[in-house]
Amino acid sequence: MKNITTKEQSDSLTLRGLIAAQSRLPANHPMIVVLASKQSIIEAGIDGEQQVAEVLDRYKFPFRNNIFHDLSLSSDSYFQIDHLLKTPNYGVILETKNMAGSLEYRDNPPQLIQKREDGQIKYYESPVVQFERNIELFSAWLEERDIDLPLYGAIVLAYPKQHVEIPPANTKILFPNLIPPFIKGLPQQGKRLDTSTFNKLSGEILRCHQTYIPKPICESYQVPTSDIQPGVRCESCGKIGMKKLPRTWHCPVCKVNNHLAHRGTLVEWFLVVKRTITNRECREFLGVDIYTANRILNSMNLVSKGTFKDRVYRMDFRKNK
Repeated sequence: MKNITTKEQSDSLTLRGLIAAQSRLPANHPMIVVLASKQSIIEAGIDGEQQVAEVLDRYKFPFRNNIFHDLSLSSDSYFQIDHLLKTPNYGVILETKNMAGSLEYRDNPPQLIQKREDGQIKYYESPVVQFERNIELFSAWLEERDIDLPLYGAIVLAYPKQHVEIPPANTKILFPNLIPPFIKGLPQQGKRLDTSTFNKLSGEILRCHQTYIPKPICESYQVPTSDIQPGVRCESCGKIGMKKLPRTWHCPVCKVNNHLAHRGTLVEWFLVVKRTITNRECREFLGVDIYTANRILNSMNLVSKGTFKDRVYRMDFRKNK
Protein backbone atom coordinates (compact mmCIF):
# COMPACT_ATOMS: atom_id res chain seq x y z
CA MET A 1 0.00 0.00 0.00
CA LYS A 2 1.21 3.51 -0.74
CA ASN A 3 2.93 5.24 2.19
CA ILE A 4 1.19 8.17 3.86
CA THR A 5 3.60 10.91 4.82
CA THR A 6 2.94 13.99 6.92
CA LYS A 7 4.73 16.78 5.11
CA GLU A 8 5.56 19.22 7.89
CA GLN A 9 8.93 19.10 9.61
CA SER A 10 8.45 20.07 13.23
CA ASP A 11 11.94 21.51 13.53
CA SER A 12 11.79 23.69 10.41
CA LEU A 13 10.10 26.65 12.15
CA THR A 14 12.55 26.48 15.04
CA LEU A 15 15.44 26.38 12.57
CA ARG A 16 14.08 29.37 10.68
CA GLY A 17 13.73 31.31 13.92
CA LEU A 18 17.28 30.47 15.03
CA ILE A 19 18.77 31.60 11.72
CA ALA A 20 16.73 34.82 11.68
CA ALA A 21 17.57 35.65 15.29
CA GLN A 22 21.33 35.31 14.73
CA SER A 23 21.22 37.70 11.80
CA ARG A 24 19.28 40.27 13.84
CA LEU A 25 21.62 40.27 16.84
CA PRO A 26 24.80 42.36 17.13
CA ALA A 27 27.85 40.46 15.86
CA ASN A 28 29.38 40.22 19.35
CA HIS A 29 26.16 39.21 21.12
CA PRO A 30 26.83 36.36 23.62
CA MET A 31 23.76 34.38 22.52
CA ILE A 32 24.93 33.94 18.94
CA VAL A 33 27.21 31.05 19.92
CA VAL A 34 24.34 29.36 21.77
CA LEU A 35 21.89 29.79 18.90
CA ALA A 36 24.45 28.62 16.33
CA SER A 37 25.11 25.47 18.35
CA LYS A 38 21.39 24.72 18.55
CA GLN A 39 21.07 25.35 14.81
CA SER A 40 23.78 22.76 14.09
CA ILE A 41 22.03 20.18 16.28
CA ILE A 42 18.68 20.71 14.57
CA GLU A 43 20.20 20.61 11.08
CA ALA A 44 21.93 17.34 11.93
CA GLY A 45 18.65 15.95 13.26
CA ILE A 46 16.74 16.91 10.12
CA ASP A 47 19.46 15.37 7.95
CA GLY A 48 19.31 12.15 9.97
CA GLU A 49 15.53 11.96 9.71
CA GLN A 50 15.74 12.38 5.95
CA GLN A 51 18.16 9.46 5.73
CA VAL A 52 15.75 7.20 7.59
CA ALA A 53 12.72 8.47 5.66
CA GLU A 54 14.43 7.60 2.37
CA VAL A 55 15.05 4.02 3.53
CA LEU A 56 11.44 3.56 4.66
CA ASP A 57 9.91 5.16 1.59
CA ARG A 58 12.15 3.28 -0.83
CA TYR A 59 11.73 -0.20 0.65
CA LYS A 60 8.75 -2.29 -0.46
CA PHE A 61 7.52 -4.26 2.53
CA PRO A 62 5.67 -7.49 1.68
CA PHE A 63 2.67 -6.55 3.80
CA ARG A 64 0.11 -3.78 4.09
CA ASN A 65 1.56 -0.68 5.75
CA ASN A 66 1.38 3.08 6.12
CA ILE A 67 4.35 5.26 7.02
CA PHE A 68 4.16 8.64 8.76
CA HIS A 69 7.12 10.99 9.15
CA ASP A 70 7.44 13.79 11.68
CA LEU A 71 4.21 13.05 13.49
CA SER A 72 2.89 15.32 16.26
CA LEU A 73 0.04 14.08 18.45
CA SER A 74 -1.40 14.68 21.89
CA SER A 75 -2.51 12.22 24.58
CA ASP A 76 -1.86 13.02 28.24
CA SER A 77 0.61 15.49 26.81
CA TYR A 78 2.01 16.57 23.47
CA PHE A 79 4.53 14.21 21.82
CA GLN A 80 6.47 13.95 18.57
CA ILE A 81 7.41 10.79 16.66
CA ASP A 82 10.13 10.89 14.00
CA HIS A 83 8.80 7.88 12.06
CA LEU A 84 5.82 5.57 12.51
CA LEU A 85 5.21 2.48 10.39
CA LYS A 86 1.76 0.98 10.86
CA THR A 87 0.70 -2.51 9.79
CA PRO A 88 -2.48 -4.48 10.63
CA ASN A 89 -0.40 -6.47 13.17
CA TYR A 90 1.70 -3.82 14.92
CA GLY A 91 3.13 -0.32 14.90
CA VAL A 92 6.83 0.55 14.79
CA ILE A 93 8.18 3.78 16.26
CA LEU A 94 11.64 4.88 15.13
CA GLU A 95 13.51 7.75 16.76
CA THR A 96 16.48 9.11 14.79
CA LYS A 97 19.74 10.43 16.22
CA ASN A 98 22.58 11.99 14.27
CA MET A 99 25.50 12.56 16.64
CA ALA A 100 29.14 12.21 15.67
CA GLY A 101 31.77 10.40 17.70
CA SER A 102 31.51 7.62 20.27
CA LEU A 103 28.26 7.21 22.21
CA GLU A 104 27.70 5.68 25.63
CA TYR A 105 24.17 4.96 26.84
CA ARG A 106 23.95 4.86 30.63
CA ASP A 107 20.85 3.49 32.35
CA ASN A 108 21.34 4.62 35.95
CA PRO A 109 20.77 7.50 35.72
CA PRO A 110 19.54 7.58 32.11
CA GLN A 111 22.19 9.53 30.24
CA LEU A 112 23.90 9.72 26.85
CA ILE A 113 27.61 10.55 26.81
CA GLN A 114 29.08 11.77 23.52
CA LYS A 115 32.84 11.62 22.99
CA ARG A 116 33.70 13.69 19.93
CA GLU A 117 36.72 13.19 17.70
CA ASP A 118 38.16 16.52 18.87
CA GLY A 119 38.21 15.24 22.45
CA GLN A 120 35.11 17.07 23.69
CA ILE A 121 32.79 15.13 25.99
CA LYS A 122 29.13 16.14 26.15
CA TYR A 123 26.31 14.84 28.32
CA TYR A 124 22.65 14.58 27.31
CA GLU A 125 19.44 13.11 28.60
CA SER A 126 19.25 9.60 27.22
CA PRO A 127 17.14 9.39 24.04
CA VAL A 128 15.86 6.11 25.50
CA VAL A 129 13.76 8.20 27.91
CA GLN A 130 12.08 10.07 25.05
CA PHE A 131 11.67 6.87 23.06
CA GLU A 132 9.95 5.03 25.94
CA ARG A 133 7.78 8.07 26.63
CA ASN A 134 6.64 8.13 23.00
CA ILE A 135 5.75 4.44 23.14
CA GLU A 136 3.74 5.05 26.31
CA LEU A 137 1.94 8.14 25.00
CA PHE A 138 1.10 6.61 21.63
CA SER A 139 -0.22 3.50 23.40
CA ALA A 140 -2.47 5.77 25.46
CA TRP A 141 -3.54 7.60 22.27
CA LEU A 142 -4.56 4.28 20.69
CA GLU A 143 -6.32 3.13 23.86
CA GLU A 144 -8.41 6.32 23.89
CA ARG A 145 -9.73 5.17 20.52
CA ASP A 146 -10.28 1.54 21.59
CA ILE A 147 -7.56 0.27 19.26
CA ASP A 148 -5.40 -2.63 20.37
CA LEU A 149 -2.15 -2.50 18.39
CA PRO A 150 1.18 -3.86 19.71
CA LEU A 151 4.02 -1.35 19.48
CA TYR A 152 7.69 -1.99 18.80
CA GLY A 153 10.52 0.34 18.03
CA ALA A 154 14.17 1.28 17.97
CA ILE A 155 16.56 4.19 18.06
CA VAL A 156 18.16 4.70 14.64
CA LEU A 157 21.63 6.15 14.22
CA ALA A 158 21.54 7.96 10.90
CA TYR A 159 25.08 7.10 9.79
CA PRO A 160 27.38 4.09 10.40
CA LYS A 161 30.19 6.50 11.37
CA GLN A 162 28.45 6.83 14.73
CA HIS A 163 30.09 4.37 17.13
CA VAL A 164 28.15 2.96 20.06
CA GLU A 165 30.63 2.11 22.78
CA ILE A 166 27.98 1.17 25.35
CA PRO A 167 24.45 0.42 24.01
CA PRO A 168 21.29 0.81 26.09
CA ALA A 169 20.32 -2.32 27.99
CA ASN A 170 16.77 -2.80 26.70
CA THR A 171 16.39 -0.68 23.58
CA LYS A 172 17.31 -1.75 20.06
CA ILE A 173 19.87 0.39 18.20
CA LEU A 174 19.84 0.27 14.39
CA PHE A 175 21.56 1.81 11.39
CA PRO A 176 19.20 2.73 8.52
CA ASN A 177 20.06 -0.31 6.37
CA LEU A 178 19.01 -2.60 9.23
CA ILE A 179 15.51 -1.11 9.52
CA PRO A 180 13.79 -3.32 6.87
CA PRO A 181 15.04 -6.67 8.27
CA PHE A 182 14.21 -5.52 11.81
CA ILE A 183 10.62 -4.70 10.79
CA LYS A 184 10.21 -7.86 8.69
CA GLY A 185 11.35 -9.92 11.70
CA LEU A 186 8.58 -8.69 13.99
CA PRO A 187 5.77 -11.16 14.79
CA GLN A 188 2.95 -11.27 12.26
CA GLN A 189 0.66 -13.57 14.21
CA GLY A 190 -2.02 -12.50 16.66
CA LYS A 191 -5.03 -10.25 16.33
CA ARG A 192 -5.04 -8.07 13.22
CA LEU A 193 -6.77 -4.79 12.47
CA ASP A 194 -9.43 -5.33 9.83
CA THR A 195 -9.23 -3.23 6.67
CA SER A 196 -11.84 -0.74 7.82
CA THR A 197 -10.17 -0.14 11.20
CA PHE A 198 -6.73 0.04 9.58
CA ASN A 199 -7.87 2.74 7.16
CA LYS A 200 -9.81 4.67 9.80
CA LEU A 201 -6.75 4.71 12.04
CA SER A 202 -4.66 6.23 9.24
CA GLY A 203 -7.26 8.94 8.76
CA GLU A 204 -7.44 9.60 12.51
CA ILE A 205 -3.67 9.95 12.76
CA LEU A 206 -3.62 12.50 9.95
CA ARG A 207 -6.61 14.35 11.39
CA CYS A 208 -5.00 14.63 14.83
CA HIS A 209 -1.54 15.55 13.58
CA GLN A 210 -0.68 19.14 14.51
CA THR A 211 2.28 21.14 13.30
CA TYR A 212 4.58 21.91 16.20
CA ILE A 213 4.73 25.67 16.84
CA PRO A 214 7.87 26.60 18.79
CA LYS A 215 8.12 29.39 21.32
CA PRO A 216 9.75 32.57 19.96
CA ILE A 217 13.54 32.57 20.24
CA CYS A 218 13.56 35.53 22.64
CA GLU A 219 11.26 33.66 25.00
CA SER A 220 13.06 30.32 24.74
CA TYR A 221 16.56 31.75 25.25
CA GLN A 222 15.78 34.81 27.40
CA VAL A 223 17.05 37.22 24.75
CA PRO A 224 15.90 40.83 25.39
CA THR A 225 13.61 41.86 22.56
CA SER A 226 15.40 45.20 22.48
CA ASP A 227 18.51 43.36 21.23
CA ILE A 228 16.73 42.32 18.03
CA GLN A 229 17.49 44.55 15.04
CA PRO A 230 14.29 45.80 13.35
CA GLY A 231 13.91 46.31 9.63
CA VAL A 232 12.55 44.58 6.54
CA ARG A 233 14.78 41.85 5.13
CA CYS A 234 15.47 41.60 1.42
CA GLU A 235 14.66 38.09 0.27
CA SER A 236 17.08 38.48 -2.62
CA CYS A 237 20.32 39.36 -0.80
CA GLY A 238 19.30 38.69 2.81
CA LYS A 239 20.23 42.16 4.06
CA ILE A 240 18.03 44.00 6.55
CA GLY A 241 17.00 47.57 5.78
CA MET A 242 14.64 47.73 2.79
CA LYS A 243 13.03 51.12 2.21
CA LYS A 244 9.27 51.61 1.85
CA LEU A 245 8.25 53.10 -1.48
CA PRO A 246 4.71 53.52 -2.82
CA ARG A 247 3.29 50.00 -3.28
CA THR A 248 6.66 48.25 -2.87
CA TRP A 249 9.88 47.82 -0.87
CA HIS A 250 13.32 48.74 -2.25
CA CYS A 251 16.63 47.20 -1.23
CA PRO A 252 19.44 49.80 -1.25
CA VAL A 253 22.04 47.00 -1.35
CA CYS A 254 21.01 44.87 -4.34
CA LYS A 255 18.48 47.35 -5.82
CA VAL A 256 15.67 44.76 -5.93
CA ASN A 257 12.03 45.80 -5.42
CA ASN A 258 9.59 43.46 -3.66
CA HIS A 259 6.06 44.54 -2.80
CA LEU A 260 5.58 41.60 -0.39
CA ALA A 261 8.90 41.80 1.48
CA HIS A 262 7.10 42.68 4.73
CA ARG A 263 5.51 39.23 4.92
CA GLY A 264 8.71 37.29 5.52
CA THR A 265 9.87 39.92 7.99
CA LEU A 266 6.67 39.64 10.04
CA VAL A 267 7.02 35.84 10.06
CA GLU A 268 10.46 36.43 11.58
CA TRP A 269 8.84 38.62 14.25
CA PHE A 270 6.53 35.80 15.30
CA LEU A 271 9.36 33.24 15.30
CA VAL A 272 11.95 35.43 17.00
CA VAL A 273 10.32 38.15 19.09
CA LYS A 274 6.74 37.44 20.22
CA ARG A 275 3.71 35.31 19.38
CA THR A 276 1.62 38.47 18.99
CA ILE A 277 2.11 41.91 17.47
CA THR A 278 0.36 45.28 17.79
CA ASN A 279 0.12 48.10 15.28
CA ARG A 280 2.76 50.04 17.22
CA GLU A 281 5.14 47.07 17.27
CA CYS A 282 4.57 46.55 13.56
CA ARG A 283 5.35 50.21 12.84
CA GLU A 284 8.54 50.07 14.85
CA PHE A 285 9.71 46.75 13.40
CA LEU A 286 8.98 47.56 9.75
CA GLY A 287 9.61 51.30 9.93
CA VAL A 288 6.23 52.38 8.55
CA ASP A 289 3.41 54.72 9.56
CA ILE A 290 0.25 53.73 11.40
CA TYR A 291 -1.90 53.46 8.27
CA THR A 292 0.60 51.33 6.35
CA ALA A 293 1.00 49.05 9.38
CA ASN A 294 -2.77 48.65 9.64
CA ARG A 295 -3.06 47.81 5.94
CA ILE A 296 -0.22 45.25 6.15
CA LEU A 297 -1.56 43.54 9.26
CA ASN A 298 -5.05 43.26 7.79
CA SER A 299 -3.70 41.79 4.54
CA MET A 300 -1.87 38.82 6.08
CA ASN A 301 -4.69 36.55 7.23
CA LEU A 302 -3.69 36.98 10.87
CA VAL A 303 -5.89 36.16 13.84
CA SER A 304 -6.83 39.39 15.64
CA LYS A 305 -8.25 40.13 19.07
CA GLY A 306 -9.46 43.39 20.57
CA THR A 307 -10.52 46.64 18.91
CA PHE A 308 -8.75 49.75 17.64
CA LYS A 309 -5.58 50.63 19.59
CA ASP A 310 -5.89 47.55 21.85
CA ARG A 311 -5.96 45.10 18.94
CA VAL A 312 -3.29 42.39 18.83
CA TYR A 313 -2.53 40.07 15.93
CA ARG A 314 -1.27 36.50 15.93
CA MET A 315 -0.12 34.23 13.09
CA ASP A 316 -1.69 30.79 12.86
CA PHE A 317 1.24 28.83 11.40
CA ARG A 318 -0.99 25.81 10.84
CA LYS A 319 -2.94 27.83 8.27
CA ASN A 320 -0.01 29.87 6.95
CA LYS A 321 2.33 27.13 5.73
